[in-house]
Amino acid sequence: MKYIIAIIQPDRLDEVMTKLEEKEIHLVTVTPVMGRGRQKGISEIYRSHKEAGSLLKKVKLEIAVNDEFVKPAVDAILGGAHTGHVGDGKIFVLELPECIRISTGEKGRPAIG
Repeated sequence: MKYIIAIIQPDRLDEVMTKLEEKEIHLVTVTPVMGRGRQKGISEIYRSHKEAGSLLKKVKLEIAVNDEFVKPAVDAILGGAHTGHVGDGKIFVLELPECIRISTGEKGRPAIG
């Protein structure tokens, strides 16, 4: 099992979600976040709006998947989020030692869904 965390541009969320749906990955948590990377939070005009301050608006996706869904999930995120510009985001793939479904008490692979 793996836990995928992706930080992407907010305007790419719909495209990423569409690509994930195409790969039959439906269980996603999305959170608006702020941060900075190589852009260093520098204000600039980005997709027709100006970003100000030292932190830029991003979206964080969190996805728990069984091993066979790792590559399709990563490919979907890359396909939907990539523009080729600095600030497209990052994907982190972490080991997920345990998952427990609260409603049924299922553990491990079946609990992910």
